[in-house]
Amino acid sequence: MHNVSANGAHIPALGFGTFRMPGADVLRVLPKAIAFGFRHIDTAQIYGNEAEVGEAIAGSGVARGDIFLTTKVWVDKFAHDAFLASVDESLKKLKTDYVDLLLLHWPQSDVPLAERMGSLNAVKAAGKVRHIGISNFNIQMMREAAELSEAKIATNQVEYHPYLDQSKLLDAARQLGISLTAYYLMADGKVPNDPVLKEIGAKHGKTAAQVVLRWAVQQDGVIALSKTATESRLKENFDIFDFELSADEMQAIQALSKPDGRIVNPAHLRPPHWD
Repeated sequence: MHNVSANGAHIPALGFGTFRMPGADVLRVLPKAIAFGFRHIDTAQIYGNEAEVGEAIAGSGVARGDIFLTTKVWVDKFAHDAFLASVDESLKKLKTDYVDLLLLHWPQSDVPLAERMGSLNAVKAAGKVRHIGISNFNIQMMREAAELSEAKIATNQVEYHPYLDQSKLLDAARQLGISLTAYYLMADGKVPNDPVLKEIGAKHGKTAAQVVLRWAVQQDGVIALSKTATESRLKENFDIFDFELSADEMQAIQALSKPDGRIVNPAHLRPPHWD
Protein backbone atom coordinates (compact mmCIF):
# COMPACT_ATOMS: atom_id res chain seq x y z
CA MET A 1 0.00 0.00 0.00
CA HIS A 2 1.22 3.50 -0.77
CA ASN A 3 0.83 6.64 1.30
CA VAL A 4 -0.77 9.85 0.09
CA SER A 5 1.36 12.84 1.05
CA ALA A 6 -0.59 16.01 1.75
CA ASN A 7 0.82 19.10 3.45
CA GLY A 8 3.22 17.10 5.59
CA ALA A 9 0.87 14.21 6.40
CA HIS A 10 1.61 10.74 5.04
CA ILE A 11 -1.72 8.93 5.00
CA PRO A 12 -2.18 5.27 4.02
CA ALA A 13 -4.14 5.35 0.77
CA LEU A 14 -6.64 2.74 1.95
CA GLY A 15 -8.44 3.18 5.24
CA PHE A 16 -10.93 1.19 7.29
CA GLY A 17 -14.04 3.25 8.01
CA THR A 18 -16.37 2.67 10.96
CA PHE A 19 -19.41 4.82 10.09
CA ARG A 20 -22.66 3.20 11.29
CA MET A 21 -20.68 0.32 12.77
CA PRO A 22 -21.89 -0.68 16.24
CA GLY A 23 -19.26 -1.22 18.89
CA ALA A 24 -19.75 -4.97 18.88
CA ASP A 25 -19.03 -5.11 15.14
CA VAL A 26 -15.93 -2.94 15.61
CA LEU A 27 -14.60 -5.33 18.26
CA ARG A 28 -15.32 -8.29 15.98
CA VAL A 29 -14.04 -6.96 12.65
CA LEU A 30 -11.43 -4.26 13.30
CA PRO A 31 -8.85 -6.58 14.93
CA LYS A 32 -9.03 -8.79 11.84
CA ALA A 33 -8.76 -5.74 9.55
CA ILE A 34 -5.59 -4.70 11.36
CA ALA A 35 -4.26 -8.25 11.08
CA PHE A 36 -4.91 -8.15 7.32
CA GLY A 37 -2.77 -5.02 7.09
CA PHE A 38 -5.10 -2.04 7.43
CA ARG A 39 -3.15 0.75 9.11
CA HIS A 40 -5.49 3.71 8.56
CA ILE A 41 -8.59 3.72 10.77
CA ASP A 42 -11.36 6.31 10.60
CA THR A 43 -13.91 7.04 13.32
CA ALA A 44 -15.76 10.02 14.82
CA GLN A 45 -17.29 11.11 18.11
CA ILE A 46 -20.77 10.97 16.59
CA TYR A 47 -20.29 7.34 15.49
CA GLY A 48 -20.43 6.26 19.13
CA ASN A 49 -17.71 3.63 18.69
CA GLU A 50 -14.46 5.40 19.59
CA ALA A 51 -14.06 3.32 22.76
CA GLU A 52 -14.29 0.07 20.79
CA VAL A 53 -11.90 1.40 18.14
CA GLY A 54 -9.45 2.26 20.91
CA GLU A 55 -9.84 -1.17 22.49
CA ALA A 56 -9.27 -2.93 19.16
CA ILE A 57 -6.12 -0.92 18.43
CA ALA A 58 -4.75 -1.38 21.94
CA GLY A 59 -5.22 -5.13 21.72
CA SER A 60 -3.98 -5.53 18.15
CA GLY A 61 -0.31 -6.02 18.93
CA VAL A 62 0.51 -3.31 16.38
CA ALA A 63 2.42 -0.31 17.69
CA ARG A 64 0.32 2.86 18.02
CA GLY A 65 2.84 4.72 15.88
CA ASP A 66 2.22 2.31 13.00
CA ILE A 67 -1.49 3.13 12.84
CA PHE A 68 -2.90 6.31 11.29
CA LEU A 69 -5.96 7.18 13.38
CA THR A 70 -8.56 9.76 12.39
CA THR A 71 -11.49 11.09 14.39
CA LYS A 72 -13.83 14.06 14.05
CA VAL A 73 -15.46 16.75 16.19
CA TRP A 74 -19.24 16.96 15.80
CA VAL A 75 -20.97 20.26 15.00
CA ASP A 76 -22.46 20.76 18.46
CA LYS A 77 -18.94 20.84 19.95
CA PHE A 78 -17.46 23.56 17.73
CA ALA A 79 -17.39 26.34 20.37
CA HIS A 80 -13.83 26.55 21.68
CA ASP A 81 -14.24 25.10 25.19
CA ALA A 82 -16.59 22.36 24.01
CA PHE A 83 -14.18 21.58 21.18
CA LEU A 84 -11.25 21.08 23.57
CA ALA A 85 -13.39 18.90 25.85
CA SER A 86 -14.54 16.82 22.88
CA VAL A 87 -10.96 16.13 21.83
CA ASP A 88 -10.00 15.09 25.36
CA GLU A 89 -13.02 12.79 25.49
CA SER A 90 -12.07 11.23 22.14
CA LEU A 91 -8.49 10.63 23.28
CA LYS A 92 -9.72 8.97 26.48
CA LYS A 93 -12.09 6.69 24.57
CA LEU A 94 -9.46 5.90 21.94
CA LYS A 95 -6.91 5.03 24.66
CA THR A 96 -4.25 7.26 23.14
CA ASP A 97 -2.63 10.60 23.87
CA TYR A 98 -2.89 11.80 20.26
CA VAL A 99 -4.73 11.22 17.02
CA ASP A 100 -3.02 11.44 13.66
CA LEU A 101 -5.79 13.47 12.06
CA LEU A 102 -8.67 15.49 13.50
CA LEU A 103 -11.47 16.79 11.28
CA LEU A 104 -14.31 19.27 11.52
CA HIS A 105 -17.11 16.85 10.69
CA TRP A 106 -19.44 19.17 8.72
CA PRO A 107 -19.17 22.84 7.72
CA GLN A 108 -22.46 24.37 8.85
CA SER A 109 -22.24 26.05 12.27
CA ASP A 110 -23.03 29.29 14.08
CA VAL A 111 -19.46 29.18 15.40
CA PRO A 112 -17.25 31.28 13.11
CA LEU A 113 -14.92 29.25 10.94
CA ALA A 114 -11.98 31.27 12.29
CA GLU A 115 -12.79 30.02 15.80
CA ARG A 116 -13.10 26.44 14.63
CA MET A 117 -9.78 26.58 12.80
CA GLY A 118 -8.25 28.23 15.85
CA SER A 119 -9.39 25.30 17.98
CA LEU A 120 -7.92 22.81 15.52
CA ASN A 121 -4.63 24.67 15.64
CA ALA A 122 -4.73 24.79 19.45
CA VAL A 123 -5.04 21.03 19.87
CA LYS A 124 -2.33 20.50 17.27
CA ALA A 125 -0.01 22.90 19.12
CA ALA A 126 -0.78 20.99 22.33
CA GLY A 127 0.42 17.74 20.73
CA LYS A 128 -2.99 16.07 20.88
CA VAL A 129 -3.34 16.04 17.09
CA ARG A 130 -0.62 15.48 14.50
CA HIS A 131 -2.56 16.80 11.51
CA ILE A 132 -5.79 18.71 10.97
CA GLY A 133 -8.50 18.54 8.36
CA ILE A 134 -12.06 19.22 7.32
CA SER A 135 -14.97 17.18 6.02
CA ASN A 136 -17.79 17.91 3.57
CA PHE A 137 -16.43 21.38 2.71
CA ASN A 138 -17.01 22.92 -0.71
CA ILE A 139 -14.26 24.73 -2.62
CA GLN A 140 -14.98 28.16 -1.19
CA MET A 141 -15.08 26.97 2.42
CA MET A 142 -12.00 24.77 1.92
CA ARG A 143 -10.03 27.75 0.65
CA GLU A 144 -11.31 29.91 3.50
CA ALA A 145 -10.34 27.26 6.05
CA ALA A 146 -6.84 27.05 4.56
CA GLU A 147 -6.43 30.83 4.75
CA LEU A 148 -7.60 30.93 8.38
CA SER A 149 -5.32 28.15 9.58
CA GLU A 150 -1.72 28.44 10.67
CA ALA A 151 -1.28 24.69 10.29
CA LYS A 152 -1.73 23.18 6.86
CA ILE A 153 -4.89 21.18 6.15
CA ALA A 154 -4.15 17.54 5.34
CA THR A 155 -7.48 16.37 3.93
CA ASN A 156 -11.07 17.16 3.07
CA GLN A 157 -13.16 14.01 3.65
CA VAL A 158 -16.08 13.97 1.23
CA GLU A 159 -18.63 11.78 -0.51
CA TYR A 160 -16.80 10.28 -3.47
CA HIS A 161 -17.89 7.54 -5.88
CA PRO A 162 -18.26 6.98 -9.65
CA TYR A 163 -21.75 8.52 -9.78
CA LEU A 164 -20.66 11.88 -8.33
CA ASP A 165 -18.24 14.11 -10.23
CA GLN A 166 -15.83 15.61 -7.70
CA SER A 167 -13.20 16.68 -10.25
CA LYS A 168 -13.56 20.43 -9.53
CA LEU A 169 -13.15 19.87 -5.80
CA LEU A 170 -10.18 17.56 -6.36
CA ASP A 171 -8.46 20.11 -8.60
CA ALA A 172 -8.96 22.85 -6.00
CA ALA A 173 -7.68 20.58 -3.23
CA ARG A 174 -4.57 19.71 -5.22
CA GLN A 175 -3.81 23.41 -5.67
CA LEU A 176 -3.81 23.74 -1.88
CA GLY A 177 -1.81 20.57 -1.25
CA ILE A 178 -4.88 19.02 0.37
CA SER A 179 -5.89 15.38 -0.19
CA LEU A 180 -9.46 14.18 -0.59
CA THR A 181 -10.56 11.25 1.55
CA ALA A 182 -13.36 9.37 -0.17
CA TYR A 183 -16.31 8.01 1.79
CA TYR A 184 -19.43 6.28 0.43
CA LEU A 185 -17.37 4.74 -2.37
CA MET A 186 -19.86 1.88 -2.73
CA ALA A 187 -22.65 4.46 -3.29
CA ASP A 188 -25.17 2.80 -0.99
CA GLY A 189 -24.76 -0.58 -2.64
CA LYS A 190 -24.96 0.55 -6.27
CA VAL A 191 -21.34 -0.27 -7.10
CA PRO A 192 -21.22 -4.08 -6.68
CA ASN A 193 -23.95 -4.65 -9.28
CA ASP A 194 -22.97 -2.00 -11.82
CA PRO A 195 -22.49 -3.73 -15.23
CA VAL A 196 -19.71 -1.38 -16.37
CA LEU A 197 -17.75 -1.91 -13.16
CA LYS A 198 -18.34 -5.66 -13.21
CA GLU A 199 -17.09 -5.86 -16.80
CA ILE A 200 -13.92 -3.95 -15.94
CA GLY A 201 -13.43 -6.14 -12.90
CA ALA A 202 -13.78 -9.34 -14.95
CA LYS A 203 -10.81 -8.26 -17.09
CA HIS A 204 -8.63 -8.07 -13.98
CA GLY A 205 -10.09 -10.94 -12.00
CA LYS A 206 -11.52 -8.43 -9.50
CA THR A 207 -14.95 -7.47 -8.19
CA ALA A 208 -16.71 -4.20 -9.01
CA ALA A 209 -16.03 -3.05 -5.43
CA GLN A 210 -12.30 -3.67 -5.86
CA VAL A 211 -12.37 -1.76 -9.14
CA VAL A 212 -13.86 1.32 -7.48
CA LEU A 213 -11.46 1.21 -4.54
CA ARG A 214 -8.61 0.94 -7.05
CA TRP A 215 -10.08 3.78 -9.14
CA ALA A 216 -10.02 6.01 -6.07
CA VAL A 217 -6.50 5.30 -4.87
CA GLN A 218 -5.14 5.45 -8.43
CA GLN A 219 -6.06 9.15 -8.55
CA ASP A 220 -3.38 11.53 -7.32
CA GLY A 221 -4.22 12.84 -3.87
CA VAL A 222 -7.22 10.57 -3.18
CA ILE A 223 -7.55 8.30 -0.14
CA ALA A 224 -10.21 5.58 -0.06
CA LEU A 225 -12.19 4.53 2.99
CA SER A 226 -13.51 0.98 2.81
CA LYS A 227 -15.99 -0.42 5.28
CA THR A 228 -17.40 -3.82 5.96
CA ALA A 229 -18.86 -5.69 8.90
CA THR A 230 -18.39 -8.94 6.95
CA GLU A 231 -15.08 -10.53 7.78
CA SER A 232 -14.85 -12.39 4.47
CA ARG A 233 -14.83 -9.08 2.58
CA LEU A 234 -11.77 -7.72 4.39
CA LYS A 235 -9.36 -9.49 2.07
CA GLU A 236 -11.35 -8.36 -0.96
CA ASN A 237 -11.20 -4.72 0.14
CA PHE A 238 -7.50 -4.91 0.92
CA ASP A 239 -6.40 -6.63 -2.31
CA ILE A 240 -6.46 -3.62 -4.63
CA PHE A 241 -2.76 -2.93 -5.03
CA ASP A 242 -1.86 -5.83 -7.32
CA PHE A 243 -3.52 -4.47 -10.47
CA GLU A 244 -3.83 -1.18 -12.32
CA LEU A 245 -6.66 0.32 -14.31
CA SER A 246 -5.93 1.62 -17.79
CA ALA A 247 -6.57 5.24 -18.74
CA ASP A 248 -9.60 4.10 -20.75
CA GLU A 249 -10.97 2.17 -17.78
CA MET A 250 -10.45 5.14 -15.47
CA GLN A 251 -12.34 7.32 -17.94
CA ALA A 252 -15.16 4.80 -18.29
CA ILE A 253 -15.64 4.84 -14.52
CA GLN A 254 -15.55 8.64 -14.41
CA ALA A 255 -18.21 8.69 -17.15
CA LEU A 256 -20.70 7.03 -14.79
CA SER A 257 -21.21 10.32 -12.92
CA LYS A 258 -24.70 11.83 -12.95
CA PRO A 259 -25.99 15.35 -12.17
CA ASP A 260 -28.07 13.91 -9.32
CA GLY A 261 -25.41 11.51 -8.10
CA ARG A 262 -25.02 12.95 -4.60
CA ILE A 263 -26.38 10.69 -1.86
CA VAL A 264 -25.37 12.41 1.40
CA ASN A 265 -26.99 15.85 1.51
CA PRO A 266 -28.33 16.88 4.94
CA ALA A 267 -29.70 20.42 4.64
CA HIS A 268 -28.76 21.43 8.20
CA LEU A 269 -25.12 20.34 7.88
CA ARG A 270 -24.03 20.87 4.29
CA PRO A 271 -22.35 23.98 2.83
CA PRO A 272 -24.57 26.62 1.17
CA HIS A 273 -23.84 25.01 -2.22
CA TRP A 274 -21.93 22.04 -3.61
CA ASP A 275 -19.40 22.37 -6.42
